[in-house]
Amino acid sequence: MNQKELNELRRRFRPDRSAISQVYGCYVNGSGEIISYIDSSLGAMPQEESEKYLSLLKKTLTGTLGKHLIDIVFDTRQVADSEEHRLLMGLRDSGLGDSALRQAFYEKAIHALDLEGSNYLILMGHDVYDVPYRGKDGEVQTDGGDQVFSYFVCCVCPVKDGKPELGYFPGENEFHSCTPGQIVSQPELGFLFPAFDDRAANIYNALFYARKPEQLHQEFIDAVFRTEPPMSAAEQKEAFEGALTEALGEKCSLELVQAVHQELRARIEAHKESHDPEPLALTAGELGGILTDCGADEGEAQTFLDKCGERFGAGAVLSPANLIDSRRFEVKTEEVVLNIDPERSALIETRVIDGRKYILIPADGEVSVNGISVDVTGA
Repeated sequence: MNQKELNELRRRFRPDRSAISQVYGCYVNGSGEIISYIDSSLGAMPQEESEKYLSLLKKTLTGTLGKHLIDIVFDTRQVADSEEHRLLMGLRDSGLGDSALRQAFYEKAIHALDLEGSNYLILMGHDVYDVPYRGKDGEVQTDGGDQVFSYFVCCVCPVKDGKPELGYFPGENEFHSCTPGQIVSQPELGFLFPAFDDRAANIYNALFYARKPEQLHQEFIDAVFRTEPPMSAAEQKEAFEGALTEALGEKCSLELVQAVHQELRARIEAHKESHDPEPLALTAGELGGILTDCGADEGEAQTFLDKCGERFGAGAVLSPANLIDSRRFEVKTEEVVLNIDPERSALIETRVIDGRKYILIPADGEVSVNGISVDVTGA
């Protein structure tokens, strides 16, 4: 799925646009026991309440593609005949109306989920979208579509005890301490099935959501999809850094890392400005080309490619946004951590003075310490 397709589905999660008429789910305690079930009509509840349910489900379609939202890919054998795919297809085709299938899914998910003893809500909704035709100019023609996209979304939301607050009691005209009941938090994980690729159903894919990109909840993915997900953003960053340092060894200088960071950041910014709906991706070969452009020799670049192959696998396509933190540039020693605006990272330089290594930053203009202007001329 690309960003345009994602945005198209996200716009449906409003009471006046969504065809989700019923929400289903179960409330589970920290011991993995189902406390209660949800089988509620959105039309029969107050609008504010239905909006909250839709907002929770919509959250599974938020975040960055390739980081918070990752593609789950089924192989041909799974689609042809596998328990996990049959269950998902059965849930979709029944519009979540089959209680036996819902129960089977709940049990599978509960058995796998590890939310550190927290109570949580599994929430599900099914939608049928009459996909409008989009012309070559990108304009939507509401009466020209012939595609119907049937799908469901599922999210898992921690449920936490409310915190004591000071509340007003009208009958007494006084304020007293009061504690709200248990509150449903934003989803920790969730998924969409099937994927909405080329604005049509792709039963070979699901779109998985993780609130924390470094925690993909592998246990849930194993149980529900039985397929290997791509590396998390944190794992990709760690693997990239490892391949770079191993390939360059002692030649992994501050200046070279600066140059690589600046080039990747420039590509990320250019992609944002282009408004290209497809996620930005680079092959290991393209990364090797960036490395040579930044000063590495051919042998070092080849070693880097070999290390990438070991870590990411042959033919891996990587998101630059997962390889660097484009919003900051951090320099760390054993005693000091410096966080610099990435646009100003070129100001940093290294130098050896009287046999001692230094990291130097220009101190032109006003300099302040804890908000106090100071003189650094050394006079």
